[in-house]
Amino acid sequence: MNAPDLMPRVQPRPVPAAMLRALRERFGDRCSTAAAVREQHGRDESAYAAIPPEVVVFCESTEDVAAVVALASEHAVPVIPFGVGSSLEGHLLAVQGGVTVDLGRMNRVVRVNPEDLTVTVQAGVTREQLNREVRDTGLFFPIDPGANASIGGMAATRASGTNAVRYGTMRENVLGLTVVTASGEVVRTGTRAKKSAAGYDLTRLFVGSEGTLGVMTEITLKLYPLPEAVSAAICNFPSIDAAVRTTIQIIQMGVPIARCELLDANAVRAVNRHSGLSLRESPLLLMEFHGSDAGVREQAETVQQIARDHGGEDFQWASTPEERTRLWTARHKAYFAALQTRPGCRCQSTDTCVPISRLAESINESIAEADAAGIPYWVVGHVGDGNFHLSYLIDPDSADEWATVERLGVQMVQRALRLEGTCTGEHGIGLHKMPYLVDEAGPAAVALMKGIKLALDPKNIMNPGKVIAV
Repeated sequence: MNAPDLMPRVQPRPVPAAMLRALRERFGDRCSTAAAVREQHGRDESAYAAIPPEVVVFCESTEDVAAVVALASEHAVPVIPFGVGSSLEGHLLAVQGGVTVDLGRMNRVVRVNPEDLTVTVQAGVTREQLNREVRDTGLFFPIDPGANASIGGMAATRASGTNAVRYGTMRENVLGLTVVTASGEVVRTGTRAKKSAAGYDLTRLFVGSEGTLGVMTEITLKLYPLPEAVSAAICNFPSIDAAVRTTIQIIQMGVPIARCELLDANAVRAVNRHSGLSLRESPLLLMEFHGSDAGVREQAETVQQIARDHGGEDFQWASTPEERTRLWTARHKAYFAALQTRPGCRCQSTDTCVPISRLAESINESIAEADAAGIPYWVVGHVGDGNFHLSYLIDPDSADEWATVERLGVQMVQRALRLEGTCTGEHGIGLHKMPYLVDEAGPAAVALMKGIKLALDPKNIMNPGKVIAV
């Protein structure tokens, strides 16, 4: 396929025979060099071809991870953490070879403290599993990036998603971590207390580091009471601009909306076909309100009036759990629904985030460029916090389409930066957005990041070749 060339510019660092023997002695059949296993662990949900590791180790405890990393440090071999493989920017590609640490078997909820609204989980616990296991306490974990991602992967990429407009991102919801550092040492950061003024904020340093500073093995999170009342609504608009301006006014008026998702007509069409819905195929907002019965009604009435002022039509309610679940399940499957509209395609998705007042400008200009390019695309957005995703459906054998999409991605990022936003609201940097990080933060800030990386990982073994060049 003609995907952008992401092969490393440095020689891969092979796993020495002595290290491989030690891994097999320690882990037995949990250490695999089978081609199919390595291939699975050398790709994510990005459009890029797999670059597999040399060996995969299935860890079941923090001690297992520490043993792998200690061996890797001794032999200067790269270590790549793996959750469920749902990241989007090439985070999991073994661009310098090495060993992948699969955390999927570390899937235990360690401790629930309902009286303190906290929970501690192993890194391989998925967000859906977590919410199933805490449901009986009357609490839930709100961060919802769409995919059933692992909590460790969500913390590593500083994920957010549909609920971020009300509940924040992983940055605001991680209280503490257990981390295996590049030397194989186990450190713990943070506490279960809701705030602290003790020393450097190491928790925030590791959250969003994309596996380049250490391997997170346990995470302590905030939980929230399940709302007394929940109501969802959809509203169609004559244009993307009208939907976005409705969102802007909702936020600027301080309405505490829990979710506010934009789907363009292309996304709605794909969702209808895939999920058997009959939504009107025009731009729409899918919204959700949390609170008391009276509070939800008040929020919804305010939003309905705002939507009308901007040409909103067909305001429809989904008050029962079954109706809400059907709508949100369809939204979460939009990615796979869109893939089916162009059989054999690959999806190249990018996201940016801008101040809410600049959101309409950012989306409208990006869509105008997408229309002019002539390549099928679809748009979804967590527009309540200024974040949207533009995804292209590419013929994997067309070099011209790849080149066009890369050009459009650069233009979209440049626009976001010009509007005082960021090159990525939630995908992370990974491989693909490394040049954009320099554009956004500046050479001096990236040099500071490099200094932190080398101080914590002097042998550059922790997911090397990602985020910053070392």
